[in-house]
Amino acid sequence: MNLLLLEPSELGSDGTARLRDRRLQHAREVLRAREGDSLRVGVLGGAMGTARVAALTKEELVLETVLTEPAPPRAGVDLLLAIPRPKALKKVLPAIASLGVDRVVLLNAARVEKSYFDSKVLVPEFLNELVRLGLEQGRDTIAPELIVRERFKPFVEDELRAWLRDGTACFTPHPGAPEALPRRAPGQRAALAIGPEGGWVPFEVSLLEAHGFRPVSVGARPLRVEVAVPVLLGALGL
Repeated sequence: MNLLLLEPSELGSDGTARLRDRRLQHAREVLRAREGDSLRVGVLGGAMGTARVAALTKEELVLETVLTEPAPPRAGVDLLLAIPRPKALKKVLPAIASLGVDRVVLLNAARVEKSYFDSKVLVPEFLNELVRLGLEQGRDTIAPELIVRERFKPFVEDELRAWLRDGTACFTPHPGAPEALPRRAPGQRAALAIGPEGGWVPFEVSLLEAHGFRPVSVGARPLRVEVAVPVLLGALGL
């Protein structure tokens, strides 16, 4: 945890926050904080800065915050992500949040196991906690917008164009595609449609292409999603 992330409701009018959960435990056991120490803090959806430890006991951490720094710049990237194995999602979603991705659609696909939708990982509260872990790691306060869609074709045909922002360069990483994934021009927005570990089926690739997503390659090796996401974001020039 590189940032103690506060909810706006936890911040008093005088800039004081009182914490009694895992953040208290982290400050005591990992940071080994003491009264008077300065810690990195941020408010979810807002500014960042420092906080002086005003009091620290086994029951409570009291922080006096000074929040003068903006959140880091956004990546300018959106993801369509075929829902991976729950264990993989627990790894990849914090990574996505820590890298400053703007928006994520967790999307069903032909090669996504239907049982994944019964996993607690897709419960909104669990997804939000994974995002928080990524923000704490990446010293960020702005969470990616996150939606889950259980039907691939209706989302692509009915929602995708409205979901994309104007001027976005759209790519479908797919083994065997004839074109390599290009680096973005400075300031250009991009969207990636990352398939399941078995890959998008031909129908899905064709439908995405019909809606503006160019098939591209980042090499001949199929990658697990937790590897593919950082590799692809790096290849874009994140």
